This record gives sequence, structure tokens and C-alpha cells, in this order.
Amino acid sequence: MKDLETLFTRFADIMWGTPLVILLVGGGLFFAVYSRGMPYRHFNHALRILTGRFDRESDAGDITHAQALSTALSGTLGLGNIAGVALAITMGGPGAIFWMWVTAIIGVATKFYTCSLAVMFRGNDSLGQLQGGPMYVVREGLGRRWMPLAVLFAIAGMFGTLPVFQVNQLVQILRDVIGYPTGLATQESHFLFDFSVGLIVAGLVLAVILGQIRRVGKVTARLVPTMVISYLLLTGVLLIRYASEIPAAFALIFSDAFSGEAAAGGAIGAVILMGVRRGAFSNEAGIGTESMAHGAAKTDEPIREGLVAMLGPVIDTLIVCSCTALAILVTGVWQADGDIGGVTLTARAFESAFPGFGAYALTFVVIMLSVSTVLSFWYYGSKCLGFLIGAQHQHYYVWIYSVLVVVGSVVTLETVVGLMDGMYATMAIPTMTSALLLAPHVNRAARVYFARHRAGLEPRSDKGVP
Repeated sequence: MKDLETLFTRFADIMWGTPLVILLVGGGLFFAVYSRGMPYRHFNHALRILTGRFDRESDAGDITHAQALSTALSGTLGLGNIAGVALAITMGGPGAIFWMWVTAIIGVATKFYTCSLAVMFRGNDSLGQLQGGPMYVVREGLGRRWMPLAVLFAIAGMFGTLPVFQVNQLVQILRDVIGYPTGLATQESHFLFDFSVGLIVAGLVLAVILGQIRRVGKVTARLVPTMVISYLLLTGVLLIRYASEIPAAFALIFSDAFSGEAAAGGAIGAVILMGVRRGAFSNEAGIGTESMAHGAAKTDEPIREGLVAMLGPVIDTLIVCSCTALAILVTGVWQADGDIGGVTLTARAFESAFPGFGAYALTFVVIMLSVSTVLSFWYYGSKCLGFLIGAQHQHYYVWIYSVLVVVGSVVTLETVVGLMDGMYATMAIPTMTSALLLAPHVNRAARVYFARHRAGLEPRSDKGVP
């Protein structure tokens, strides 16, 4: 296990070098400038789309705009927003949060382009069903000679969307909050406890994912709003109690972003790199996984889905991740518990604010976050496998995935983080490359779409929504 941990950590460090940071951050800046800030000027229209007033049953696709966003958010609004933020602060210092914000702001433009393309260049799988995602964008938009990029994404996507991180952190908080205090687990031997929790989660996930994407869309459409509201309420109360500490926390984030003194020893590059890595894991802008969910949206308007998708980084990083970061900083646990990382650090923050209650409340939220993310990741991984070996065989992934849920419950956090970071970096290469090459198609489609919108020529909903 130690050798595996070292291998994955080195792989992640190699992949997350300067070239990839330039590709993600520089590519996002290019999209923002190339579009002349167009995505940022249409947030109101994006919110109107979510109300269902433009949904039409006759359009191609499987799920509504709102369900597509919920499915994508259930993948991004996972433990990257709780455990990932804690890891960013532990490994890169408070300044890493600033660079997570940067990735979210430019990620708005990135998601607009990548998810518009996911609908614009949808393709049929081996069963003739319409599918979306970077592999289909490459195949349909760039042509067969670019197929190695599509295959690269599909392979990395299968491994990058494994449930190991979510389950690992779910088990960790259940062990800390329930297992150790009740004696069900001990510091010396907790394998049986971890394994048992993994089996239970695998059973629950299996019961849902056998219903395919429509059931996943319905479940996440209910889970995501619930978990976001619950977490924001809990964090809001904490921040009210520590309101006097919030200005100092913001000041620390901004100062450390350009000094790196808090945890990175003055290495500004390490702070930026950690912020970008954790930001990419949080909102997945430019990674491509969320494009598969938005590519399943029931719409014939690619720009409309791009507008819906761009709301993701605002919700999951600028709002939810910021709440987590402030909770950790204002309570001071990041300094007192410097040797603790992941979800345990976040749990310490809530327990510090609400003794005897905070850790249990966070555990409830983590359960919802973990399960919803695991559901979405199954969908992503199965589509990648179907692209590689044929959609008629992708149902085997259900059973493989269930086994990997159990595996994720017993491996170390370092092993999991190294694997996920390395694969996310690999997925970004074909996603960003194809989006940069096909960006002119999005601009042309956007000009036509907004011209129709201004003229009042957009089709209305056939579902009775005003």
C-alpha cells in the first residue's frame, strides 16, 4: 500500500506541473476574453432556464436542464467542497483558497464553452443512443484523426471518476464520529468497521444506479438542494458565532495567496498549484466530467445548456467552498490540528463551534454529499467504458463500481488523492484542447442564440411553465 501511495503521489505531482496550470488557467482566461465576457452578462437568463420555461419534451436528450445541473453539481458538490478545502489549507495554506476562487471565476467561462460543445457535438454510441462528453466532442467535432485524445479522456475518466475518495472520506468521518466513541472501531484495528460501511454504501448505491441516468437525475435533483441548504445553514450559524474573526480570515487568505508563509514556507508557486488542483477537483471546470451530465440534457440549444452549466463554479466553489474555508479558519483548528487533514479537520471546526453536535451534523451532510457524488461518478465512468468497449457492455461497470466502493473504504487517503489528482489532470488535456480548437463554433452559435432571444423568437416550454 505504501508503494502504491508513493506511485500515485508522484504521478499526480508530474501531471500537475506548470504546463497544465497554464492550460487550465490560461485557457479559462482565453475563453473569458474571446467571448468578451458574454457568459458573465447572462446569469439572469441562466436562472430563468432552470425554472423550466424553455424545457420541451420533443427535444433530444434524457434529463431536464435542472436535472442536468443537479447531476453535475452532485459530482462537484461532493467532498471536494469539505475534505478538499481542508486538504488545500493543510497542504497549501489559507492562500490556496484565493487561487481556488480564481479557478472558479474563470471556470464560469470554461464551463460555458465545454458544456455548450457537449450538446453541440453529441454523438451516438454503439447502441445508437445520443451521448455527450469530451470524447464525443473530440470524435464529432475534431474528426477521427483526433481519436487518441478521445480515448485518453475515456480511460482517464474511468479511473478519475472512481468512488474511492468520496467513500474514503465518508468512512473516515463515520469512524471518527461514531466508530471510535462507541467502540465499534479502534485506533489499532478499524478495518472491519471500514469494510462494513463500504458494503452498506455499495448496496445503497447499487439500488439507485440500476435505474440508470433518469433515476440518478431524479435522486440528485432532490438530494442536491437539500444538502446545499443544510450545509449552508449549518455554516451560516457557525460564521455568525465567529463573525468578528471573518475579516481576519479574509485578510489571511489574500495575504497568504501572494506570500505562502502560512503553510508553504514562502513558496508562492506551491500555494497557486495547490489552489488550482483543489479548485479543479471542486468545480471540475475544464476537466470534462460534468460535460457528460450536461450532454444528456433534453435540449436542442447548446448555448442554453452552456449557460446552465456555468452556474456550477459559482455555487460549488465561490459559495460552498468559501463557507468551508472560513469555518476552518475562523475556528483556528487548521493551526491547532496541523497534523490532521481531510474531512476530519472540517469536522473539528464544526465540533469546536458546536460541541457535542457539530460533528454529527456534518456527518449527516457528508453522507448526502458522498452518496450523491458516487451516483454521478458511476454515470460518468460507465459512459467512458461504453465509449471504449461498446455501450452494450457498459452495464458491467455497475458491478465493478460497487466493488470499488468497498475498496475505497479501506485504502489510505494519500493513495486516493494521488490517483484522483493524476487522473483529473489527464482528463483536462483532451477537454481543454478540444474546447480551445472548437471555441469559434460556440461564439457563432451564441451570437445566433442571443439575437433570437432579444427578438423574442425562442421556443417556449410545452410543459405549461409560463
